[in-house]
Amino acid sequence: MAGNKKDVHILDTSAILAYIEDEDGADIIEGLLIKAEQNEVAIVVSFISLTEIMYITLQEKDEATAQARVDLIKSLFLTIEESNETLNYAAARLKAKNRISLADAYIAALCQEKGGLLVHKDPEFDNLSSTIRQHRLPYK
Repeated sequence: MAGNKKDVHILDTSAILAYIEDEDGADIIEGLLIKAEQNEVAIVVSFISLTEIMYITLQEKDEATAQARVDLIKSLFLTIEESNETLNYAAARLKAKNRISLADAYIAALCQEKGGLLVHKDPEFDNLSSTIRQHRLPYK
């Protein structure tokens, strides 16, 4: 790390779910969270990931579990980044030029905006490997 600038890690929804569900790669996320708590790195999560966590959990479980997961995420040592006009346009450009979901376009745009390292286990990001730095967790 140069100076006071911390490395920024952007967690994709897949990385958050890997942590919550103790899948392969959960230990990596846990290590990042410990480093964030020690002020060694910054972790940023897109607002859209909370929506994804909520609807995925509602499909698989129930509303109480979905809310508990969102509450857990909010309690972690990370920043939740809301949308803004700049991010909207950047996500739109990524979505227009790549075969990715709208949620992934927002997450990738956030990664570009922050100059961060995208942590994920989503093969949809593979085609962005030349434009976004990535740490791929083990795929399912």
